Amino acid sequence: MPGLVVFGRRWAIGSDDFVLPGAFELFVRLVWWIGILALYTVHKGQFNCPGGGLLHSYLLVLLILLASIICALSALVYVSMQGTISNPGPRKSLPKLLYIRLLLCLPELIWAVVGAVWVSDSSVHCERTVVNAILVTVVASWVIIIFTIIGVVIVFDPLGGKKTFYLTDGVSRNLESSQSGQLLYNVKSTATRVWEKRIRLLCCCIVQDDDHRVAFTSIAELFRTYFSDTDLVPSDIAAGLILLHQEQDKMESCPKEPAEVLCHSPSSPVTDDLDIELENAAHYMLFAAAAYGWPYYIYTNPFTALCKLNGDCCRNRPTESDITGSDHHNFHFGSILRITGLQYRDFIHISFHNKIYEIPFYVALDHKKEAIVVAVRGTLSFEDILTDLSADCEDLTLEDVLENGFVHKGITQAANYIYRKLINDGILNQAFTIAPEYKLVIVGHSLGGGTASILAIMLRNSFPTLRCYAFSPPGGLLSKSLADYTKHFIISVIVGKDLVARLSMPNMEDLKRRIVRIVANCNRPKYQILLRGCWYEVFGGDPDNFPTELDGRSQDALSQPLLAEESLMVHRSPSYSALEDGSHLNSPPQYPRLYLPGKIIHIVEESSSRRLCSSDIKYSARWSNETAFSSILISPKMITDHMPDVVLKALNSLSQEHESCISC
Repeated sequence: MPGLVVFGRRWAIGSDDFVLPGAFELFVRLVWWIGILALYTVHKGQFNCPGGGLLHSYLLVLLILLASIICALSALVYVSMQGTISNPGPRKSLPKLLYIRLLLCLPELIWAVVGAVWVSDSSVHCERTVVNAILVTVVASWVIIIFTIIGVVIVFDPLGGKKTFYLTDGVSRNLESSQSGQLLYNVKSTATRVWEKRIRLLCCCIVQDDDHRVAFTSIAELFRTYFSDTDLVPSDIAAGLILLHQEQDKMESCPKEPAEVLCHSPSSPVTDDLDIELENAAHYMLFAAAAYGWPYYIYTNPFTALCKLNGDCCRNRPTESDITGSDHHNFHFGSILRITGLQYRDFIHISFHNKIYEIPFYVALDHKKEAIVVAVRGTLSFEDILTDLSADCEDLTLEDVLENGFVHKGITQAANYIYRKLINDGILNQAFTIAPEYKLVIVGHSLGGGTASILAIMLRNSFPTLRCYAFSPPGGLLSKSLADYTKHFIISVIVGKDLVARLSMPNMEDLKRRIVRIVANCNRPKYQILLRGCWYEVFGGDPDNFPTELDGRSQDALSQPLLAEESLMVHRSPSYSALEDGSHLNSPPQYPRLYLPGKIIHIVEESSSRRLCSSDIKYSARWSNETAFSSILISPKMITDHMPDVVLKALNSLSQEHESCISC
């Protein structure tokens, strides 16, 4: 960090990123050189065979070539170890060493071709051991060359030629001039096109229409805006996440402020309702998980699921249910039946149709709770990911609702699709005709939880008694006014350090700012951070106390970026503009802040006793508020805490614990 500039362009690799790959190649080259030297020494006087003269010359030149590469690699690794992440000064000679190392690839390529020709020559009749050794050498040469080419492709930055404008003499240029303004516009346009091509490539397997093209452009603009203002390479981000995780673990051992958690007295009605809502949430989470169909059922029952589903498919089933878009063998529907325990006749409508902004859902009768359940599926396809990433804000205006505000665009369009199906196609009318005394409950997990929440807002006026249970919904969903309005009928359930529940554009800006700050001001080389961080993540132990320039600074001084941080900014980030204006650290003004819906139940892991093949985890639950999710927490569990099986396990554990307390 900053990105290495060679051949007149920036690359997605730092000058301190050659330590670990260079050390590995150095080890391979040393073993290789010793092996060739031993081979040459043992067979020194035995090159009189046909083709032996060429073999003798080949081995001599190979030894010299390997020795040259070893020297170049040693110097490259040594220089790359110098300095710190934000102080590349001691590594200023690295580009020249890199040029030398890449120059040595040319004779290595030529000699690999010579070796291949010699091995394939049928007129060579030397000792078989020597031929096999040369064959291994040739294969190793080609493998290293291929991996070198792959590495160059990976670290190639399509915008590298334009980004050097900012990295070299951007400070001295007058960015207010028309020429520089036009250049800046061209850079932004090119960056958007590059991101759009990447997204199209990732989604090449799906049919693309106008909605997809609009989404691609919107998401590309989002990524371009987020990544364009910092000079970070992937290893910098990894080092920053490691440092943040260890800093966070050290802070968690300190006493927490009372304001961090919304507490209630034991006599509070809200606290009294917690156990009831947990029991309801555990019940309805089954419906939300079932919406994932056979992938979830096979994931949770890997050894028996296929046999059970195959058995279900062989039976004749009634056709009262309205099913659209199902798979050929009805594995989806069979999985829903298995997970929920409902009968065929309990399903009113099932849709597995899946496009961008159009996600699967089903409507079923829950006789146990006397409810008509609308369950919305979470993210499971590329189309769902595009819906998630369409994170622009749009207005939600509803009749008789004073609390109009901003909502997540992609999720709102998905909710509009389901709303039209439920109302215009008469699905809810059909359900209430069958069970007029039942109440309406809308549930979903992840993307489904966010869609269910906005759908509940849309249906609230028509069904005043409806309830919504959103499990692990996206954090950037509703504006403050709408989030407060939904506290009357929506319950959000969050487990642990779930990333998605904290995912919003302001939180991502805050995470980027924290990464830049802690990485730029750490006084340790990057390779030490990565090695110690990997050890900490795998084997645990106490967090490392990495000294930084932040140590000993007053709180007022921390409100301004340090010189090392400013050196990493291609242009001034909105988050730093916010700091200068004296606004809150976690609220960059570039994006409106959106919140989780409804009242929030936060489930945390209290203790864990792990055995050889199982683990016994104890959970606790409490009412929380949106401010507790205003920052992304770095943890190995930030992804697993979001998974539907983990959420269901936590809810079942709490529900069973409550039942055992009642029985006692």
